[in-house]
Order: sequence, then C-alpha cells, then structure tokens
Amino acid sequence: MYKGKVLIVDDNEDVIFSLNLLLKPHCEAVRGATSPEKIAHFMKTFEPDVIFLDMNFTRDAVSGHEGFKYLEEILKADSDAVVIFMTAYADTDKAVRAIKAGATDFITKPWDNDKLLVTLKSAMELRYSRLEVASLKERLATIGHSGSDDGLALIGESPAMLKIKSEIERFAMSDANILILGENGTGKDVVAHLLHNVSQRRENPFVAIDLGCVPEQLFESELFGYEKGAFTGAVSAKAGRMEAASGGTLFLDEIGNLPMQSQAKLLTAIEKREITRVGGTKCKHIDVRLISATNCDIQRMVTEGNFRQDLQFRINTIEIHIPPLRERGEDVILLAEFFLSKFAKKYNKDIRRISRDAQKVLMKYEWPGNVRELQHAVERAVIMEDSNIMRPDNLMLSPSKSAGSQATEELTMNLEELERDAIRRAMKRADGNVSRAADYLGITRYALYRKLEK
Repeated sequence: MYKGKVLIVDDNEDVIFSLNLLLKPHCEAVRGATSPEKIAHFMKTFEPDVIFLDMNFTRDAVSGHEGFKYLEEILKADSDAVVIFMTAYADTDKAVRAIKAGATDFITKPWDNDKLLVTLKSAMELRYSRLEVASLKERLATIGHSGSDDGLALIGESPAMLKIKSEIERFAMSDANILILGENGTGKDVVAHLLHNVSQRRENPFVAIDLGCVPEQLFESELFGYEKGAFTGAVSAKAGRMEAASGGTLFLDEIGNLPMQSQAKLLTAIEKREITRVGGTKCKHIDVRLISATNCDIQRMVTEGNFRQDLQFRINTIEIHIPPLRERGEDVILLAEFFLSKFAKKYNKDIRRISRDAQKVLMKYEWPGNVRELQHAVERAVIMEDSNIMRPDNLMLSPSKSAGSQATEELTMNLEELERDAIRRAMKRADGNVSRAADYLGITRYALYRKLEK
C-alpha cells in the first residue's frame, strides 16, 4: 500500500482526534484542521495525498453546499487531489452529486473502521496512480526535447576507434559515471547514445542537455524542473531533465561551460541523488547514470580554479578520449562513404563513389570541425554533384585549412594578423566564453570586446 499523507478537515475536534488515531498507523503523516479556510495553507505546506472533507461547517447546516464549495477550490489547486466527503446527513442524491463534482468517495458518520480503512487504501492507490501518470506525462514532455538517436553509427577502423568501441562494450554494463573528452564535432554525443543503448538502462530514457546553451539563470529550472507558479510564465509544473532521466541515462554535454555556482548545485544533486523543483518543497529521488562530455581541458580548468575538483571526481569515474578526425587516417574515407550513401538517398542522387582525386583532398584536409564538418562537406557535395562520381571541386574545402597551411600561416609577421589569430584561438579554446578568452590573452574583457568589434 502506498503510504501517503492525509489531511482531515472537520469542525468537530473529536472527529479529527478519532480519525487521527485510526489512520496514523496506515499513513506517512496525518494533519487536522477545524476550519476549511486552512485548506489552502495545508495544501501548500503539507501537500496531502488524501483529504477527508466534512460537508457542513455551519451549525445546523445539512445541505452540503459548503463541502462542494471547498471541493471545487481543492481541485482547482490540484486537479489530481483525492477527496473523500464525510457527512452525518447522507442520501443517494448527495452521494451521486459528490462523485460527479470530483469527490473520490463518500462516507457517513459514524463510520465503520474496517470499511473506512478499505476506502483509504483505495484512495491511496488512486492518488499514487494519478501521480505516476502526471510524472510520466511531464517526463515524456521533457524527453521530447532531447536529441534523437536516429542513424547512430560509430564508423572507423583506426586503432583509436577500435579502442573506443572496445571501451563502450566494456563500460556500458557498468553504472559508473563517464566523462567523454574530445574536440567539437568528434562525435561525443554518438558515443554517449551508444553507451546507453548497450547498457542495462537501455529500456529507460536517454535525456540530453547541452549545458553550453543553457543560461545560468535557467539552469535550475531546466535541470531540476519547476512547479506551477514558480515564476512568471510557469503556467504548469514541468519535470526537469534529471527527473525525466530517472531510471535511465542523463547526458550532460559541454559540462566544461558550467559556471561555478551551477557546478555546486549539480554536485549536490549528484551526491544526494535527489532534487527539488524550483518553487517546490518536496525532494524527489533520482536514479540516473551520468555521462558528461566536454572539449575543454578539465584538469587544467581545475588547476586554474574554473572547475570544481570534487565535481571532476564525481563525473569522471571513467574517461573516454575521442581523437580528432585528422588523427584517424583512413577513417576519413570510411566516414565520407557513409555520409555519401546517406545523403545520396536523402536527395535522390545516383552518386556511386568518391573519385580518387576527391579522396586525396579529403585525406589532406585537416578537418578543424572534425566529423561534423566532414558530414556537412559531403552533404553539400552531394547536393551540387550532377554526375555519378563525387568530384573534389564540389567538396569546396578551403586550402587555407589543408595540410601544410598551418606552417605557412605561422610565417606571417603582420601584427594585425597575429593578433587576429591569437584572439581566434583564445575564443575557440574558451568555447566562446569572452571572460575566459580574455584571461587566456591577458587582457580585460572590455578590451577583448573592442578587439572583437574591430
């Protein structure tokens, strides 16, 4: 039996006392109120699962109008509330009207203890079912915004990729937290999905959140959820990503971008395995397998004081390093052929292979954007190609980023070009964070803003 909380609302203190003695062994907690005006207060602070509500509070009143009035207020505050009417003046019409108005059951005074406990048991089960359904709806609504795993594939036969495939098989059945490291576009999200898909949690949700895209002021509501009325615009309650992922896997992408204050809140939730929604008071237990990813040097950030060491220990029980595409040799061609097949089908093109010259171009290019850049390059080439062979011209790869160009760039002595290159590298290393980039360059944030405008 689900043991929830019970609120008894009756103007007779003896009724409250008797019910309290009877129900207390079968409930989590019992509260009583002699005035119906206190119902709103108890619903906010006590959050009852079942409410026993007297129908008449005015002396000599027998109509039950007061009970229906307060029932309407209760259901307006909580549409899933379970309310059981109590009255010494029972009749069939009144009982039927009570059920139609939204009451769960109807008992008469004096009551039979055994029958009342059976009524309580049914009411608790109904409340539990309603809460489960509401939670499932909220979780599904949240999961609906998570990344899709359509077309997942870990393409590659290089030693580094074979090692990663082996690690996925070895670590997947463990519930240990995993940190995936690698440059932007290397496929960290693909590895996270695959880890989930071969784990014991594969039948439960995989929920992803890109922390680099979440403003600091929205971090708590996005990760922990919020209750109705918690802030302007919160017209209904919503489960956060951690709650939605309970039982499954939570993927925290770009965790290196998380501000220190948010890092502390995340650490607390991970350690206690519970969260409290914004605007709420009830702690919710969570059971998630945590997979994090970043392109930042976490160890260096810890040394520089930009990332909490205790959080680092929590998220990287196991580390998986994904190499950049330029270090994967012939994997470039395997990936290109995979994308060619995918996009030829998508755009209804009869492109059968990649020409030898195009393969040479693909192998010489440095791929600063990694697999993501390769995917976009092949898609663009497929759209532009009008023959059955992919030619190098349609790849449109800038020679400035091909192999050997870096040495040419480093020969320049032009101060303006050197400054521009330094700013570009700092912004890339800071992943767009102006304050952090300014620290790398040794200048103020405002000075960097001026240089960026220039």
